[in-house]
Amino acid sequence: MEKIPVAVASDHAGYALKEFLKNKLSLAGYAVVDAGTDSAASCDYPVYAEAGCRKVLDGEAALCILCCGTGAGMSIAANKMKGIRAACCSDTFTARYIRLHNDANVLCLGARVVGEGLAWELAEAFLTAEFEGGKHARRVGLITKLEENN
Repeated sequence: MEKIPVAVASDHAGYALKEFLKNKLSLAGYAVVDAGTDSAASCDYPVYAEAGCRKVLDGEAALCILCCGTGAGMSIAANKMKGIRAACCSDTFTARYIRLHNDANVLCLGARVVGEGLAWELAEAFLTAEFEGGKHARRVGLITKLEENN
């Protein structure tokens, strides 16, 4: 079974974790779309949140993983983009359920919060879960309405 393309992006604080995840994703059979940054040199996380999310919105990737120091900055920036539902996670239950119940298309990780092993577990939980629809589709629709009206 062919696996979905996954975009990855980070700022300087998340760069090493992004590079680790790129390798793990490739080894697991995912097509990886790197949206930057290309080094650990100081940079602005909103630029790379947008670059990663743009890969999803343009159809180049099905899902995206964003890394920064805490994951919070990336999550805030990503959620400013229409059509993006991003969440910062540090436990596998939440990483799975943001897909199952919220149809999240972006996982945000804090490189200073989670280690590589946990980051990979979070990525797997996120990438292997599928939106359940049903009552959850109605709720995601309400989120979309909020986005359109504000």
